[in-house]
Amino acid sequence: MSNFLDTINSPADLKRMSAPEMAELAEEIREFLVQQLSRTGGHLGPNLGVVELTLALHTVFNTPKDKILFDVSHQAYIHKILTGRRERFGTIRTENGLNGFMLRTESEHDAFGAGHAGTALSAALGMAVARDMAGTDENVIAVAGDAAFTNGITFEALNNIAEQTKRFIIVLNDNEWSIDRNVGAIARYFHRVVANEHYKNLHDSAAKILARFAGKTAAKVARRAEEAAKGFFVPSMMFEELGLHYYGPIDGHNLPLLIETFNFLKAEDRPVLLHILTQKGRGYQPALEKQKKFHGLGPFDPETGQTPDGMPTYAEHFATTLSKLADTNSKIVAITAAMPSGTGLDLFRPTHPDRYFDVGIAEEHAVVFAAGMATQGFKPVCAIYSTFLQRAIDNIIHDVCLQKLPVLFCMDRAGLSGDDGPTHHGLFDIGYLRSVPDIILMSPKDEDELSDMMLTAIEHDGPAAIRYPRGAVAGVPCKAAPVKLPIGKAEVLRDGSDVAILGLGPMSFLASQLADSLEKDGFSAAVINPRFVKPLDVEVLAQYASRVAAFVTIEDHVKMGGFGSAVLEALESIGCKVPVVRIGWPDQFIEHGKVDSLRAKHGLSVAEARNQLLPLLATRHNSTLVTHA
Repeated sequence: MSNFLDTINSPADLKRMSAPEMAELAEEIREFLVQQLSRTGGHLGPNLGVVELTLALHTVFNTPKDKILFDVSHQAYIHKILTGRRERFGTIRTENGLNGFMLRTESEHDAFGAGHAGTALSAALGMAVARDMAGTDENVIAVAGDAAFTNGITFEALNNIAEQTKRFIIVLNDNEWSIDRNVGAIARYFHRVVANEHYKNLHDSAAKILARFAGKTAAKVARRAEEAAKGFFVPSMMFEELGLHYYGPIDGHNLPLLIETFNFLKAEDRPVLLHILTQKGRGYQPALEKQKKFHGLGPFDPETGQTPDGMPTYAEHFATTLSKLADTNSKIVAITAAMPSGTGLDLFRPTHPDRYFDVGIAEEHAVVFAAGMATQGFKPVCAIYSTFLQRAIDNIIHDVCLQKLPVLFCMDRAGLSGDDGPTHHGLFDIGYLRSVPDIILMSPKDEDELSDMMLTAIEHDGPAAIRYPRGAVAGVPCKAAPVKLPIGKAEVLRDGSDVAILGLGPMSFLASQLADSLEKDGFSAAVINPRFVKPLDVEVLAQYASRVAAFVTIEDHVKMGGFGSAVLEALESIGCKVPVVRIGWPDQFIEHGKVDSLRAKHGLSVAEARNQLLPLLATRHNSTLVTHA
């Protein structure tokens, strides 16, 4: 059996292949993806669906001169394989290995870094306009899934393309899914285009007329027939109205057709949109049967597709708690921005379907939509990843907090998001939220406290936010029912007189480890669970400021503008000069890798806290200090 994949070291190698050879290569790539990602995890389903598309793009176009941009770019694995990174592909999403998204510093073939939806068209338009101004001739191609067209940024770009450039190619990769099945009017619109046989037949007829007859008259007749078909059978062909010439829909797995079409489109002197139909998970039955699961997952059995069982996640605990609270509070509504499975709200949806809203990849809309519902007496709960909520900061400030509306933001993936890397780490939410007036910001140490904070926020008549990590819960016993917490009050887990350690949220476990280590050296260490970043418990800080030689703050967040900064400001406000050791992420974008390894590398550890703290405590105890690992 031929092994064509081993012969592909650059896109130039594709251009020498026959159609049958390339078809075999496509199947080899699919098998390669399944085997490799079964060990590392990753975005399997999306990449299985774009094998032929990526092969066609790299056959027709010439990167890095030509620019290919993938929206989100989680579907760029084949692109990486074809552009000289095949031998390193086994390192994807591992420390010091390939990133799971496009990364400009990784390869000259990665034209634009990404990780969030809705950026491809705007960035590609910027490149096309820069090309036009420079007088060069490279092609610019933006590949965006149908889910990206629920995103406001995409429509902002569409509004400008025809006004600002002529040569521009958009590939609409239509597979009906983002992570969950796509929702809303745009998704229904695409379905009508695809399903309408009358339009398809007339579109084909117009093409045949052009092929059979020459001359402007025939072209004009064909064009009128096509326009009539669109206007009659598919109301308001929005792309044509926006100045883009629309082609398709065509089969996104027909490699010869894709190559032929791209060769035609690159000669067009006007902005074009090619609508292709693909199948997410194609070629691997488990991924076809469980599309949500195989959008992105950890290691799995390549034969069965099964993944190891584990503890419930914080997302699942959030959703089950919200469902129980909604059982007795008819005003609670749940809102997600195309992430029902990631946020856990797919567990809420079956129990309260009439109070569940998926607005698509549209975080700004989600926040203002929630604000509107809140004005009418409802209690909206927006479940959005920390890294995605930052896209809607203006709306949080202007539409929710300024009006003191009771919207609850539940931020999953707060803190390091490990394998996904810098585009997905939730390391900035404290910084962008704690400066906003009238919002309450909380961080639970475990799943039981998460339930308490949810009840507290829902019963609070104003905006609130809760940040909690990705992954498994702590495994603590939970009360039969959540209790309301006193707003702004910390919890003293352990008293002490030499040092006060504040471990925010799940970092309380690291605070306890640090206290145990210090007590072996004869120091008395208090451990405090802050619970609230805002309002901060200034009283407990003042209480310990008169007793301890130092404070330590530990947070899964950047130090700059984070929880430790809030403690420093609070101590300054009461005239306290006690030093503060801040343990958190440095002022840089953190790479991808395993959480424990990255924490050790960047100083989120007991060892680093001791190194900074012991000199401050040395004057308190005149003794030989033994450093513990």
